[in-house]
Amino acid sequence: MNVLLLGSGGREHAFAHFIANSNQLDKLFIAPGNAGTSQVGQNVSLNPLDFDAVWEFCIKNSIQLLVPGNEDPLVNGIVDFIQQKCEGSDYKISVAGPDKYASQLEGSKSFAKEFMMQNNVPTAAYKKFDSNNLSEIEGFLKTLSAPYVLKADGLAAGKGVIITEDFEEALNICKKMIINKTFGEASSTVVIEEFLKGIEISVFVVSDGKDYHILGSAKDYKRILENDKGPNTGGMGSVSPVPFADEVFMNKVKSQIVEPSLNGLNAAGHPYKGFMFLGLMNDNGNPKVIEYNVRMGDPETESIFPRLKTDMLALLNGVANGKLKEIDFNLDKRTAVCVFLVSEGYPGSVEKGIPMTIELDTNDDDQFVFHAGTRELDEKVLTNGGRVVAVTKLANSLEEAREKTYKAIERIQFTGKNYRKDIGNDLIRYIK
Repeated sequence: MNVLLLGSGGREHAFAHFIANSNQLDKLFIAPGNAGTSQVGQNVSLNPLDFDAVWEFCIKNSIQLLVPGNEDPLVNGIVDFIQQKCEGSDYKISVAGPDKYASQLEGSKSFAKEFMMQNNVPTAAYKKFDSNNLSEIEGFLKTLSAPYVLKADGLAAGKGVIITEDFEEALNICKKMIINKTFGEASSTVVIEEFLKGIEISVFVVSDGKDYHILGSAKDYKRILENDKGPNTGGMGSVSPVPFADEVFMNKVKSQIVEPSLNGLNAAGHPYKGFMFLGLMNDNGNPKVIEYNVRMGDPETESIFPRLKTDMLALLNGVANGKLKEIDFNLDKRTAVCVFLVSEGYPGSVEKGIPMTIELDTNDDDQFVFHAGTRELDEKVLTNGGRVVAVTKLANSLEEAREKTYKAIERIQFTGKNYRKDIGNDLIRYIK
């Protein structure tokens, strides 16, 4: 089978790594990819949002399965586009991802909130605002207690959420987001939410429109500094599974969130095919949805996929073609700890093109290095962004996995290397 994978981050390298291990694979192409994906497939210079170019590439290279790694192609309708092209052609391509309608769960915060309300999915109270009801913002904020959660309605590269304790600041920021379009068109509409208290957790689901599997739980670490201090980032590390996500909690996630969500999309005529990321708050043992994403998370993918004891290509093909029930699905019960190495200055501006040395034990099957902001030049690996590589280790316990991951990090060097040293520390107290 020939496969085209769209994306260039650590998540896409994780996809590529496990797709490449499948005996069902003939050729793997990654667009545009990074230095890590080039080790397991062929990087191609192709814009994932140029759907016509993607279609032409698929035809010329006999692609049978298209895998959109991140949200942008999905929210912009690549699944619908490919399906329409196939209807007028003898050439057929399967796509492992949800259609444009279902992708609104991530593409529009207001759509997601309305969907949850309609399907009785537990979430925070909210109201949406735009230029037509600016005058109502102050009144709604007064119905809430601080802190206040302000979300740009559209995609804002993970940066469209602001939380503030100050009422006047919340009021002013919200108005500026709408009037000045702080996050571009993404903030022409703003959703104001009740602040949910508890501890965050991510749960991942894979569905073929009829059947589904829970891929497991993970906790990611968004802030740049230890103890969750400093500005938000694209993710500094993750742990899977999460110790407090026991059978009782996960059963609530299934019955109260996963099944109502999938059933709601089915009822709307848009069966969900792909990966669903549930950003949840554990509120005294009760899960509530903070957000949906319509793809795997990053850096959670880098701790979940190493635990997946299933042929990745078979899984993706099952998702795309409604055959998930036929796939032998298993998760490793061990713990995975992932730590991201980032460039000096991140999440601000960073220097690129810094040479790297990676000298890890190539015979260790429980060790993974997923590239994100890297590129190759003259057979050398160079930094090419803020989040550079993710290092993941599997072990029998959280403590052991942490120890092994941090030891492995010592064997990756580049000038300005930075990383958090407390990934997973906060979860040790939940281990029974």
